Amino acid sequence: MSCEHLICAQCAGPVAEGRCPTCREARAHVHHHSHGPSMQLIAAVLLVLALLTVATMHLSH
Repeated sequence: MSCEHLICAQCAGPVAEGRCPTCREARAHVHHHSHGPSMQLIAAVLLVLALLTVATMHLSH
Protein backbone atom coordinates (compact mmCIF):
# COMPACT_ATOMS: atom_id res chain seq x y z
CA MET A 1 0.00 0.00 0.00
CA SER A 2 1.19 3.51 -0.73
CA CYS A 3 0.38 6.81 0.95
CA GLU A 4 0.68 8.82 -2.29
CA HIS A 5 -3.08 9.24 -2.74
CA LEU A 6 -4.14 9.39 0.91
CA ILE A 7 -5.50 12.66 2.28
CA CYS A 8 -5.15 13.49 5.98
CA ALA A 9 -8.43 14.02 7.84
CA GLN A 10 -6.68 16.37 10.27
CA CYS A 11 -5.04 18.91 7.93
CA ALA A 12 -6.54 17.89 4.54
CA GLY A 13 -3.06 17.66 3.04
CA PRO A 14 -1.46 14.71 1.29
CA VAL A 15 -0.24 12.15 3.83
CA ALA A 16 2.93 11.69 1.77
CA GLU A 17 3.98 15.28 2.63
CA GLY A 18 3.64 14.73 6.40
CA ARG A 19 2.39 18.23 7.20
CA CYS A 20 1.04 17.42 10.67
CA PRO A 21 1.71 14.80 13.37
CA THR A 22 -1.28 12.77 12.19
CA CYS A 23 0.10 12.66 8.63
CA ARG A 24 3.54 11.65 9.84
CA GLU A 25 2.11 8.87 12.01
CA ALA A 26 -0.05 7.53 9.17
CA ARG A 27 2.89 7.67 6.75
CA ALA A 28 5.09 5.80 9.22
CA HIS A 29 2.35 3.18 9.72
CA VAL A 30 1.89 2.63 5.97
CA HIS A 31 5.62 2.39 5.33
CA HIS A 32 6.43 0.27 8.37
CA HIS A 33 8.60 -2.63 7.30
CA SER A 34 9.34 -5.41 9.70
CA HIS A 35 12.76 -6.98 9.89
CA GLY A 36 12.81 -10.72 9.61
CA PRO A 37 10.71 -13.29 7.82
CA SER A 38 7.02 -12.65 7.30
CA MET A 39 4.32 -14.99 8.55
CA GLN A 40 3.49 -15.99 4.97
CA LEU A 41 7.08 -17.02 4.35
CA ILE A 42 7.21 -19.07 7.55
CA ALA A 43 3.91 -20.77 6.66
CA ALA A 44 5.15 -21.56 3.14
CA VAL A 45 8.39 -23.08 4.45
CA LEU A 46 6.49 -25.23 6.95
CA LEU A 47 4.11 -26.39 4.22
CA VAL A 48 7.01 -27.35 1.93
CA LEU A 49 8.70 -29.25 4.75
CA ALA A 50 5.48 -31.11 5.53
CA LEU A 51 5.00 -32.04 1.87
CA LEU A 52 8.60 -33.25 1.61
CA THR A 53 8.13 -35.36 4.74
CA VAL A 54 4.95 -36.94 3.36
CA ALA A 55 6.62 -37.57 -0.03
CA THR A 56 9.64 -39.17 1.63
CA MET A 57 7.45 -41.43 3.78
CA HIS A 58 5.38 -42.42 0.75
CA LEU A 59 8.44 -43.28 -1.36
CA SER A 60 10.05 -45.35 1.38
CA HIS A 61 7.07 -47.73 1.59
